[in-house]
This record gives sequence, structure tokens and C-alpha cells, in this order.
Amino acid sequence: MPFLGLVEQLPLVVTLGDPGGVGPEVAVRAALETRSEPETESPRCETLRRIVFVGSRTVMSETLRLLRLDLRIRTIGSPSEARFEPGAVELIEAGPPSARKSPDAFEKPFEKGRPTPAGGAASYAYIERAVETVMRGEAHALVTAPISKEAFKMAGIPYPGHTEMLAALTSADRYAMMLCGGPLRVVLVTIHTALRDVPRLITRAGVLDTIRLAGEAGRMLGLDAPRIAVAGLNPHAGEAGMFGGEEIEEIAPAVEDARREGFNVTGPYPPDTLFYRAVRGEFDMTVCMYHDQGLIPLKMIAFDTGVNVTVGLPIVRTSPDHGTAYDIAWKGVANPSSMREAMNMARRLKPAKT
Repeated sequence: MPFLGLVEQLPLVVTLGDPGGVGPEVAVRAALETRSEPETESPRCETLRRIVFVGSRTVMSETLRLLRLDLRIRTIGSPSEARFEPGAVELIEAGPPSARKSPDAFEKPFEKGRPTPAGGAASYAYIERAVETVMRGEAHALVTAPISKEAFKMAGIPYPGHTEMLAALTSADRYAMMLCGGPLRVVLVTIHTALRDVPRLITRAGVLDTIRLAGEAGRMLGLDAPRIAVAGLNPHAGEAGMFGGEEIEEIAPAVEDARREGFNVTGPYPPDTLFYRAVRGEFDMTVCMYHDQGLIPLKMIAFDTGVNVTVGLPIVRTSPDHGTAYDIAWKGVANPSSMREAMNMARRLKPAKT
């Protein structure tokens, strides 16, 4: 799918993620390396003039120092104030988040290489401000750098991850994670939940709504009638009820409901063969029952380039498919490939709801 021309696009808004992790580094490096069309200038000039960062000036200054980049920081209030001049980084500074419980968490100096209450509070502030900006129509899409669920908990932020938080901030009552990597696009019925709780969450209504969201994801990608495959929950997709009844009682009826609604969907298929068929191009989208069912095969083939897309929001949002990587943070060695792919995908996606 071709990229949209830059002259026809609003900028991307990119959060810096948890200050103690690799987010700031991969965000800036990916912005310098991302290419867009038409390529009329150098990659560095081309991308920086179309990206507005949201974060802390202190964190951005430290990042530029780490990467030995001689770029000045322009602090702005909104993307409309950006000049996108060569040699400059456009930054919206985020204020203290409204949801944090520790009054002084945001003001403390950020620590590198580990989760902290300050890091959790700051990363929430970046996202909160960025969402407000994109919801006002001032940017084409939101790209978020990695956050730490542990740091969120330490700061009193009541969300288990980006997906649930973004849904709350945008008032989206139905949403799903889509992970893209190589030929795979997987959409999850359940997200961040313990494996022991998954079976009771696999319901006919939930699977049907996830299939609908997979259809929306296809439209975001420019596919009007995506070929959707649905995975079973149990080994051999339950083997006619021998290994579990979820396929017979919940998943297969949801697939039939979706077919009656006009979706090009089949399944449930045994998970151990489904992904082989998807990689070979038989399906456009795969609906998976739980987090690791979809992410293990995807990361096996696209560990450094996977992209997370939140489906069901009124805005376009992507992120790299990796975490804060505290063990290598602030050493200048983090791989920006996944973040770069997230930026590239954000440029070419269109909102499913317009």
C-alpha cells in the first residue's frame, strides 16, 4: 500500500514513553531514519519536519546528548505551532497527569534503567496530552513509545497497559489489539489477563465483536473484505469437544454470526496449523483467543519489526511491539526498527471511524 503524500498529511504525534526505558532513544532514532514519500529531501529533514514529540524537555535533551545529535529543541503548545525547520526537534511538554496519586512524582528527576513512580507518572502525562492533541484533529496519528506496567502501578495509574488506557481516554467502549509483523496480522479477543481467566472470557459476543474489529482493522489497512481466520482456544480446536467445549459453545457460533453479517471469516482452526497457513498468505487477519497465542508466532518472525495497532479508537494509534528494555536503556544500543515501522504504518493507516 503506498504512503500518503506528506503535503496531504498532518504530522505524527510521538510520545517518549517511560523516561527510564528505551522509548526516548528509539523514538528519536526512528524519526531520523523513517522515510516518507515523496522523498524530496534527506530522510532526517523529511521526517523531523513531520513529527511532533510529546514529553519532557529534560528527557529530550538527555536523549539528544546520548545520540550525539546537534539538534535544538523547540517547545510548542500544539502541532499548529510547529515550524518543522531543519535541525530542530518540535516538542510539546506534558504537564503532571491528572490520574497520578503521588503529588510530587512528576517533579522528581527521572531515573534511568528501572521502573519508578516518576517514570510511570511522566509516561502517563505524555500519553494524556498526546491523545488530547490527536482527538482535536491536530495530528494524523499517535505513535507511543514503550511504557512500564510496573511503573504505572507504582505511580497509581489504574490501567494494565496502553490499550485499556487509550480506550478510556478516547471514550472507546469496544477495542482490540492488532499486532502486525511480516505477513501476520493478529487481533486479540483477550489482552492483558491471566491465562487461567481466559476460558471464561471467551464468549460468543466477545469473539463476534473481535471479528467485527478485525474487519475495521482491515479497512484501516485498505482491505474492504479481509479474509479473517479464527483460532480455537484448545489443542486441535477442541477436537470435537474432547479437549474443551469453548469452540463448540462460543467460538464457532460467533463465526457463524459474523458470516451472516457478511464477514469473510472461517474457523475455528487448530492454532498449531493456523499460523503456518496465515504466513503462506491464505488469510489477511487472524483472530486469536489470548495474548501469547498471537504474539509468539508474530514475534518469532518479526521480533524487531512488529507493530501494535489499537483498533476501535476514534484515532489512529500505533506503537512498537516491545517493552521498555531497562537492561539496555540509555546505552545507545536500542534497536529502533519496530518504532520505525510503527511510524511508517501510522502514516498510511486511516481511521476506521470517520
